[in-house]
Amino acid sequence: MKYRSIFTRRLLGWALTSSFVRLPVAMAALAMVFLGRGSPGGYAEGGTLAALYVIGEVAGSGVLGTLVPPSRTKLSLVVGMALGAVSFAVMFFVPGAPMAVLGTAAFLGGAAPAIAPGALRTVLIGLVPEGDTAAALSADSILTELIWMTAPGLVVLLALQISARAPLGLCAASMAVATTAALSLTPPAQGKDEFRPARSATRVLLSGWPVYLTAAAAMSISAVAELDLPPLLQSRHDPVGLAGVLLVGFGALSALGSFLYGLRTWPGTPRRHGQIFLTATAVAIVVEATAPHLVGIVVGFLVAGCLQPVVMITRSLSLRTELPENAQTAAYSLMYSIQGIGYSVTAAIAAALIGHFAVSTVILCGVAIGAFLGVISAIGETAVAPAQRSDGQPGSNAS
Repeated sequence: MKYRSIFTRRLLGWALTSSFVRLPVAMAALAMVFLGRGSPGGYAEGGTLAALYVIGEVAGSGVLGTLVPPSRTKLSLVVGMALGAVSFAVMFFVPGAPMAVLGTAAFLGGAAPAIAPGALRTVLIGLVPEGDTAAALSADSILTELIWMTAPGLVVLLALQISARAPLGLCAASMAVATTAALSLTPPAQGKDEFRPARSATRVLLSGWPVYLTAAAAMSISAVAELDLPPLLQSRHDPVGLAGVLLVGFGALSALGSFLYGLRTWPGTPRRHGQIFLTATAVAIVVEATAPHLVGIVVGFLVAGCLQPVVMITRSLSLRTELPENAQTAAYSLMYSIQGIGYSVTAAIAAALIGHFAVSTVILCGVAIGAFLGVISAIGETAVAPAQRSDGQPGSNAS
């Protein structure tokens, strides 16, 4: 089994760091909503803090990921996580601070550690042999899904049983542990030349735009599938409480899909796999939206949960084959930022439409957005690969 070969002491150290980084990321937005719940500003204040956190996360991953050279990735990772820990600590220790202070802490808590996704993925790939990259990325996806499954329940438990600020205390502590653990990480290997966002280097980074766009398409489809599930159940007169069970099942099947994809080497290229699984995910969500009975909703939603993470794994594999090594940390960070934008923008569009159209129509609009982005991405990948080959760029093998 491929997974046996990748489990080394260094990889376990990486997994420890990654887990402690991702736990506060998965908890933060909901934790801030509960912080607002216990304040005079109520849920409106909590929602504002959560929005500022997400904005900071998107902005930070895009800016830091592209500006920090590979030689300083580990330093930037440690400093960013330390600042994130301080930001969460401010919100924990001074929950009654003025909104300007809490808002700044929320934004910084999202922005400062935002280089972590790209940097940790680069470190992970450097820890395993070339042939085990898919298995490593699948294991990474499994770890992510398990954390995101656990985080919401943990936030609710701490906020209701201890205090509204308790989840942010755990976020601060977890990020502090991650900062310490990151000191032992092996920094990502550097290419022959530093990657700096000069004009030519920026062109190399942006040449991966079809890959980023596919990731955004997958997250756009996920946004309407997840966020509009409760109103869909209500509109069909099914138990709304079932949404929580289905979301847990979605996460569990996402971990399963990641595990199965990493078990072996599959025929075809990551590029083709991504296109196939994106299409299949869209079809599953269409079934969810249009099925006349609860069984169809459940099957469509859960099948999408199994398929969607494979799209994200193939996107990382494609970036590894299409871009030079010294641009990959920046590329992973940029992709993280763009897929966050895809999720947020589609969620905002769905929220604007939900009061005027049937829920199923809103979900289908979200799928249409994802499908449109997917088609543009597929056309772009077909056009970009020959251009890269003619320039002697990476991408001539597989994508």
